Amino acid sequence: MTNTEQQNYRNAYHFSPQKNWMNDPNGMVYFNGEYHLFYQHHPFGTTWGPMHWGHAVSKDLVSWEELPIALAPDEHGTIFSGSAVVDWNNSSGFFDEGPGLVAIFTHHHDVPGAQQMIQYQSLAYSKDEGRTWTKYEGNPVLSHDSYVDFRDPKVFWHEPSSQWVMIVACGQTVCLYRSSNLKEWVFASEFGEGIGCHDGVWECPDLFPLAAEGSGVRWVMLVSIGDDPAYVEGSRTQYFIGDFDGTTFMPDERSKGEVRWLDYGRDNYAGVSWSDIPAADGRRLFIGWMSNWKYANLTPTDGWRGAMTLVRELKLETLEDEVTVTQQPVREWEAHRIGVLSLHGVAVEEAAARLAAVRLESCEILVRFDAAFSLGLKVRTGLGQETLVGWDAGSAEVYVDRSRSGQADFHKDFPGKHSASLKTSGSMLEMRIFVDRSSVELFADRGQAVITDLIYPDPASTGLTVFADDGRKVIESLHVYEFSSSGSQLK
Repeated sequence: MTNTEQQNYRNAYHFSPQKNWMNDPNGMVYFNGEYHLFYQHHPFGTTWGPMHWGHAVSKDLVSWEELPIALAPDEHGTIFSGSAVVDWNNSSGFFDEGPGLVAIFTHHHDVPGAQQMIQYQSLAYSKDEGRTWTKYEGNPVLSHDSYVDFRDPKVFWHEPSSQWVMIVACGQTVCLYRSSNLKEWVFASEFGEGIGCHDGVWECPDLFPLAAEGSGVRWVMLVSIGDDPAYVEGSRTQYFIGDFDGTTFMPDERSKGEVRWLDYGRDNYAGVSWSDIPAADGRRLFIGWMSNWKYANLTPTDGWRGAMTLVRELKLETLEDEVTVTQQPVREWEAHRIGVLSLHGVAVEEAAARLAAVRLESCEILVRFDAAFSLGLKVRTGLGQETLVGWDAGSAEVYVDRSRSGQADFHKDFPGKHSASLKTSGSMLEMRIFVDRSSVELFADRGQAVITDLIYPDPASTGLTVFADDGRKVIESLHVYEFSSSGSQLK
């Protein structure tokens, strides 16, 4: 990285386009050995503007190759969020030989001279592994007479009913549609009234099955909610657990009575999962946009704006008889890390002394300790700056405190401490912390609580230390890793 790139806060290992604006991830699909990541992109400016679909591909979910823009605005409008699938059996009729990719996206059209918009769903298809795209001549394929907000279609094949299913955001609810050919859609059901959080417009839904310990396969619905000035949290993502029969989503009792957040930080939004991960792999892979609509257009980057979270694997785990969505960075990251420091059975005071010599802009920290005492780390320290990441045993919460993290004056709600309650699964607590040039991601206790936050420290603020309520307390283990883009194995 050049000094200029360091100064503009570009992350070392989180994806962002080489220049200009990016927001929601779109169209994630796996096909012929490649993971495709499309994204909302304004190629001519560093703030939100006419939306295109940017495009990147990866072989390992870590290193990404940016490709030319996939979809550009046309007579139907700009290209808002959506999804992509492999049409294995040519149900669409778009492909002459073998399977191909179909993108399902929202066309957004602002009506000239009127304070209104029209949103409808359209198709495009690719016969060359996503390198070029043809828009369907029959677009749009789905519209609605009354919903003004009608966007972000996520489509999947529902094997038990042998049909395509679309879940689409409809203002303060989501609607489900069915199709045999991706072109003609029939309304199935609506979900959301009187349930969940409605602090902002509902956006970017997803619906998928996950195996749950002891209770078979359950269905998880993700719904992101947009920023409302009345709420300090801004945009964030909630989830529901239930069952789905191909027509109707039926939430479980806990989902009916409690709002469950996917991430307790401020900067994991509009995330959805990959389509067509092979059965032999079997993972549910997820990525989110690492920002918040409260200040997304104001973040102090230069020449680019917007990054993605780490790719994560979502699971359903049972803790004290409650089924919970957990998330951890994908295992592929482990092939890219290099050991810097490894301590075992060491007092907090000694660990802090050993960390005094460590200076890193980006790293992974893995710490395991007795949950009966409070412990935290200060990352990206220096020049009066520090970001705190830790566990408060008294309140039983993990937290990230970015109050003094660096540049933060671009929005009044940016500084602050963000916490998540955590019922530890044993006497020991493990925190996995990913630090980059402008972000921190905390995964606590196997990812049962997650906090994702942007930070903007000075490039010279590279210190790292550990603290506790008693410096004599013993840390079971502490590991610090840096990352190699060449994929070097852990030393």
